[in-house]
Amino acid sequence: MYTSQSRHSFKRKILITGGSGFIGSALAEKLASDNENLVVVVDDLSTGNIGKLPANSENLRFIKCDVNEYKDIVEVMLSYQFHYVFHYAAVVGVQRTQDHPVNVLKDIRGLENILRISKNTGVKRVFYASSSEVYGEPVEIPQNAHTTPLNSRLPYAIVKNLGEAYLRSYHKEYDLNFTIFRFFNTYGPKQSKDFVISKFIYYALNNQDITIFGDGMQTRTFCFIDDNIEACVKIASQDLHINDVINIGNDHETTILDLAKTVIQITGSSSKIVHLPPLPEGDMTRRCPDNQIMRNVLGRPLLSLEDGIKAILSKGLFELNGQH
Repeated sequence: MYTSQSRHSFKRKILITGGSGFIGSALAEKLASDNENLVVVVDDLSTGNIGKLPANSENLRFIKCDVNEYKDIVEVMLSYQFHYVFHYAAVVGVQRTQDHPVNVLKDIRGLENILRISKNTGVKRVFYASSSEVYGEPVEIPQNAHTTPLNSRLPYAIVKNLGEAYLRSYHKEYDLNFTIFRFFNTYGPKQSKDFVISKFIYYALNNQDITIFGDGMQTRTFCFIDDNIEACVKIASQDLHINDVINIGNDHETTILDLAKTVIQITGSSSKIVHLPPLPEGDMTRRCPDNQIMRNVLGRPLLSLEDGIKAILSKGLFELNGQH
């Protein structure tokens, strides 16, 4: 945690909500690697884990806070007078969002709070973690951030879609700048086993059955966490794509069945693949972004799925390292 500099002497003061989650903690670590940044992470720890944050960073501070509670977050934001806000706090995970739809709908309060306070405290830009879920069942492939119609039906997707409308509205009415990141499936060593790649690796390393909903022919694209973070930080630090929406994801489609086979092959597992009945809703048939803007920002190829899985195995899954 920070000690040597006062909060007022940093070049950039950055708030990350949901910053002890998988993507938020990776973003915090990257931003805190620049000593000119003061990074403040807020999280209610309902699903986040403070152990995912760097332990001895002098310019990183953690505050337990529920962003959906105005009195909690307003004190933090008034105290620090942030330049930039990354609003990543949300109920996540397919099963969790379907089991607790009312909690999902409550997340719009958090964004309302962030925007209300940001417009009054000099925040220069709000970065919003939206989701590929806003596209719903695909109208077209690849899914283009500017031209593909949105087909949001489930509460999680509707809230993300509404959140995007809030950002555009606050820009129009109050001139508050924003950038929307539509995250496609992202994976990496610190992701919990609520998510498909971590779950498959966890089961494979324990030689347990890997379960798949339906025939496994539904496709997803999988973006390694480092590619996600590098693209988002470059967009922020280089003042790119202000008041714009960007797909953040890999564009190589993989069926869930092939993903399971790939994990089993790379880990040398004796796991068997077991097919369960299809999910009643929410398991879209395809998902694939038009990620030309992201690739232009990175200026390099994205990491392949095989190399990403090997990178996880070399570092060890967070939950297998005794950290829960």
